[in-house]
Amino acid sequence: MAPATTPDQERVRAAEIVASVCLATDLGMGFPFEHGFHATLTAMRLADLVGVDEETKRHTYYACLMVYVGCTTDAYEGTTLFSGPQTENFIPYLFGSRREQARGALRAMPPPDAKGVRRVYETAKRVPKALAADNNHQRSLCEVAEMMSHRLGMPPEFVQMLYFFTDRWDGKGLLRRAAADEIPMPLRLSMVARDIAFQRLIGGDSHALETVASRGGHAFDPYIVDVFTRNYGEVFEAGRPVDSAWASTLATEPEPHLFVDDEGVDLALAAIANFTDLLTPSLTGHSSGVADLAERAARIVGFGDDDVGRVRRAALIHDVGRVAVSPAVWEKPGSLTADEKEQVRLHPYHCQRVFARSPFLADLAESACCHHESLDGSGYHRGLTAQTMSHSSRLIAVADMLHALTEPRAFRDPLNAEEAAEVVVDAANAGRLDPVMVRGVVEASGEPSPVVEYPEGLTESEIRILGLLARGLLTKQIARYYDVSPKTVDTHIQAAYRKIGVSTRAAATLYAMEHGLIPSGEFPIVSSKFTS
Repeated sequence: MAPATTPDQERVRAAEIVASVCLATDLGMGFPFEHGFHATLTAMRLADLVGVDEETKRHTYYACLMVYVGCTTDAYEGTTLFSGPQTENFIPYLFGSRREQARGALRAMPPPDAKGVRRVYETAKRVPKALAADNNHQRSLCEVAEMMSHRLGMPPEFVQMLYFFTDRWDGKGLLRRAAADEIPMPLRLSMVARDIAFQRLIGGDSHALETVASRGGHAFDPYIVDVFTRNYGEVFEAGRPVDSAWASTLATEPEPHLFVDDEGVDLALAAIANFTDLLTPSLTGHSSGVADLAERAARIVGFGDDDVGRVRRAALIHDVGRVAVSPAVWEKPGSLTADEKEQVRLHPYHCQRVFARSPFLADLAESACCHHESLDGSGYHRGLTAQTMSHSSRLIAVADMLHALTEPRAFRDPLNAEEAAEVVVDAANAGRLDPVMVRGVVEASGEPSPVVEYPEGLTESEIRILGLLARGLLTKQIARYYDVSPKTVDTHIQAAYRKIGVSTRAAATLYAMEHGLIPSGEFPIVSSKFTS
């Protein structure tokens, strides 16, 4: 990460990427969307009132945005021990006394429908496991936060600071690594700000003031708490932006703004992929695996270098919306309820929400968030059709399906490569997946190039010519492009017209649009020279 980039590089603000990750952690923690932004605005006002230097203020900004960057750590294991939502049973007491923390955990242990003796039994059975897991969980949070912040491009001194991520002012943190002034000031500020924002959320201003004040000298630095209690109106106002919380949060990033270069962007997006895949054991490596497969396939079907890079980046972030759904749903071995199915169907929508605010990431999200769409309109969450799906989104949809089929899931065993290839070829033949993209992805997976059926029995050559006709190219221009005679091209045009039941270029163009056969970009996408 650097303060600037060279003129020929993309200038991507680090704050855009980290703020998008913050939105994802809001989903993963069960917070209202943009909750992390309100906390960050609160932290920056507190930093001004406390009078810290610019470097401390910068680290406070990023620390508050990234407080829950490890929220997917051990997430599935947590669902096997606790039943209640974090926002009801854990977060309200995260900075409270050990007794308050224990009370919240005990409430969450038994299943919601457990009564009487069974409730006591379930709680007693889970307590030892929860105690054993807690220490490991806290260590994991620190390690994952350090690793993620490093991959997101944070400076070394910031990364090292996160070693003390779970410590308390009174030294009674579970890991007992530091106490009082040994805890870096950015962490002390960001933790107070986070608690202020959450306590306001659940109980309003008065509740937040009373609760945070009671924690001074315990979990929190008493001086910071004193500054807050003497200036609470000003602090509350800062955490309540009048306009866009996104714009307000980016505007409060200390100058000079940090930018990420091309390599840094790739590393950051890979970190986001890992954040997603930590959610459950069966997802481990899924996002990066889809990205690798999509990148290879993009080259096979003829994408240009820039488009190949964009496809890889989009594939890395395609599944971020999964964190909005409980790991217990993803790892459920049996049939899903109607509500659980709806949660699953909405995860691409959540992905789009996370990245839509960043101009740079929103462009990638257009392809990333269509990975469960189908050419025939039967996919989700938007029910797109061939007419409205880009080439990159079609390719990622195929890569996601094929790669997922070869991975274990709670409700089925993984397929081998050949079996998975057969499934996606069948989907293409049924009109749900793009045949060209299926061929490219299957080849990229190491399987032989499949025989794929095209609409109305069209050949690949006829499909490509229809696409170029629809783009306005004349017969002679198509012939020159493919280095064949105009007569050969006309023969294919007439054959295609007969198959689709049209006799004019206008009708053929409409057919091509309806079936998503229009090539993208300035030049057509071709994987090989034309053959008759």
